Amino acid sequence: MYKHSFIISVIIKKEVMKYQKLLFVFIFTLFFNSELYSQNRKNMEIATFGSGCFWCTEAIFQQLIGVESATSGYSGGEVKNPTYNEVCSGQTGHAEVIQVKFNSELLSFTDLLEVFWQTHDPTTLNQQGTDVGTQYRSVIFYHSNDQKELAETFKQKLDKAEIYDNPIITEISEFEAFYKAEDYHQEYYNNNKTQSYCNFVITPKLDKFKKIFKDKLN
Repeated sequence: MYKHSFIISVIIKKEVMKYQKLLFVFIFTLFFNSELYSQNRKNMEIATFGSGCFWCTEAIFQQLIGVESATSGYSGGEVKNPTYNEVCSGQTGHAEVIQVKFNSELLSFTDLLEVFWQTHDPTTLNQQGTDVGTQYRSVIFYHSNDQKELAETFKQKLDKAEIYDNPIITEISEFEAFYKAEDYHQEYYNNNKTQSYCNFVITPKLDKFKKIFKDKLN
């Protein structure tokens, strides 16, 4: 009887120790992941760019390593919560933009500027290809003095190097507000790849982008 009790006691102790180890691993993993998540939150920054139709811009920036999200919307206008039709009328003053949330440990604001200026024509006033109107203007809405200085310096260097035949007219303005565009604009390219505009305008642009920035893609 004593022998059986001893064996049972040993088995119970082993099981308890096993579960204690599992509990320790669980708690450690939970703590580590929490710390990692907290650190990632600290590294997160926001950038806001307008470079023509936001369907194109969103499809490009969401491909980059370090970009957590690229959201289509409107900035730089005078009306709160504008609709797409109101923005397209040219009466609200908004530009079609994307708001990029990115991890600055993986992708710098300078990296984003490089992509921004190489994936649209910053020399045409209120126009990108056949898209014409103030809502299609080239614009950077900076969120900090650092972003402002980097954008202005980058622009000056491009002009000095005469990369483009004409002067860069990109607007660099302080960020004030962002209004998320209607749901059907989000992930537009990914959800409508066979649509004619996506097929003939966005896909070729995206293919070219992928060749140039292949080392920065997810």
